[in-house]
Amino acid sequence: MSTDVSVKRVFNFSAGPAALPLSVLQEIQRDMIALPGVGASILEISHRSSAFVEIIEDARNRLVNLLGIPDTHEVVFMQGGARLQNAMIPANFLTSKDETADYVVTGNWGKNSAAEVPFYGVLNKAFDGAEGSFTRLPEAADLQFSDNAGYIHFTSNETIHGLQFKQAPANGDVPLVCDASSDFLSRPVNISEYGMIYACAQKNAGTAGVTVCIISKELLERCGDRNPSYLDYAKVAAKDSMLNTPPTFSIYVTGLVCKWLQEEVGGLEAIEKMNSDKARLLYDVVDESGGFYVVHAANPEHRSVMNVVFKMATPELDRKFLDEAAAENLTTLGGHRSIGGIRASIYNAMPREGVEALAGFMKDFAAANG
Repeated sequence: MSTDVSVKRVFNFSAGPAALPLSVLQEIQRDMIALPGVGASILEISHRSSAFVEIIEDARNRLVNLLGIPDTHEVVFMQGGARLQNAMIPANFLTSKDETADYVVTGNWGKNSAAEVPFYGVLNKAFDGAEGSFTRLPEAADLQFSDNAGYIHFTSNETIHGLQFKQAPANGDVPLVCDASSDFLSRPVNISEYGMIYACAQKNAGTAGVTVCIISKELLERCGDRNPSYLDYAKVAAKDSMLNTPPTFSIYVTGLVCKWLQEEVGGLEAIEKMNSDKARLLYDVVDESGGFYVVHAANPEHRSVMNVVFKMATPELDRKFLDEAAAENLTTLGGHRSIGGIRASIYNAMPREGVEALAGFMKDFAAANG
């Protein structure tokens, strides 16, 4: 069976689940019936088998290598997506109902995260961008942190609104917790600066079903015995992410994506440059359109490299753009239902050719409709 399927594939700009590298898809295709040396599919083998233990350890080791994860942190594979982590974080890291957590809310996902805190402690919104329709990130003077917060939480990249922190908010000695779901593995990160980074895999790190949690051992000590076993990070970590049957296929794919980043891309510094170059192609078209395209992010320095979010003068023009783009095999470009418009998600696996095709289409569409 031929694996040369690239001519049949559209350029998929989905915000998630998102495109996977073609070479990863081809390797999955080759191994789906039977893993080499195993004689059974990854979908069939026991999570207790030596074959799967090798797979999960390989995925963990590749993450450690790519991100330079220090011995002070554990890599934990969880299920339930970022939504489960939103609840588990305050449940594990706030030790009493009187303890405060500071949240920097810059979009829909930060808003969802903050909404879980009052079940377990006191919520302080150190910044809430809702008043400005989530069009900007906070300046240092905007941040109103508590004096004794248990941790500070922020979302590094807001997919819906196209906002991305280029640097983490200053946090002093307070543990910093980051939802990095949509820019995980897209650039180097100094893990030692964080108490926890977590990311659902289906943007940049694989398929839906697994969430990568990188947690400091110091934070794990806070977990105590307040929660049921599976909702206790320390207990899951102590069982090497196999307290229950883990999402075996999703972990396998995450390992393959890490392998692709290491062996084909050349690491996180290389993918960061590629991503920046791709984003610049689209933002240049927007900035040179004379106002035909308007980016949601008010400050160019706050623009996301992962999700280019913009709109035109009318919803009707947006719909025409989407219809004509789809006819050119440029798909899944509709903005989130909460704000409309256009959203081009250009994660790691989106090839430059796809972004070049979209940039060319945008120029032609503006010339024909401006």
